[in-house]
Amino acid sequence: MTQSNKPTLPSFWSRIPLAFGAFFSTLSDAQYAARIMRLSDGPPVTPTPAAAPVQAAPAPAPAPAPVTAPLRVSTPDAALQLLSLLQREARLIDFTQENLTAYSDADIGAAARVVHEGCGKVLRDHFTIEAVRSEAEGSRIVLEEGFDAASVRLTGNVVGKAPFRGALSHRGWRAASVRLPKLAESHDATVLAPAEVEL
Repeated sequence: MTQSNKPTLPSFWSRIPLAFGAFFSTLSDAQYAARIMRLSDGPPVTPTPAAAPVQAAPAPAPAPAPVTAPLRVSTPDAALQLLSLLQREARLIDFTQENLTAYSDADIGAAARVVHEGCGKVLRDHFTIEAVRSEAEGSRIVLEEGFDAASVRLTGNVVGKAPFRGALSHRGWRAASVRLPKLAESHDATVLAPAEVEL
């Protein structure tokens, strides 16, 4: 019996740190955001020029359609809610939308401290975050055959097959629990921070 070559899909918990990394990279790096937009839009469709009519050849038998895993539609409400919390506690959107070229490094550092403390509060209040690996960073570890490739990424000179022996350069993070507040049905999650009018 042949084994299936179907790729292992990452679990929900292993996708959370990936989503956070993509989220912050999209906010801080315009080129990264442009690549994400291109991935979301798919490849451009180029029109095929009209060809001269030719005599039809016998149609070949249709090839079987490739079997693809069904894709789930992700709703943005949870991501928008998290972004709203980061704005409320850390002024993250204000910070990333500000043009920092006119400020000194000391001013930017002071603002970054406020953002850092607020982001940390959001993570502590709404997530339980644990290290993926329990070993100390820098220690030598062995990855046996069948290790979870979604939770451990190999870097450097990756050749051959498991077992792999290397140094742990980052312990990784996983969300053990998520505690986002419940939203009313009428709540507009796209309003990340309401406009403020002082009377």
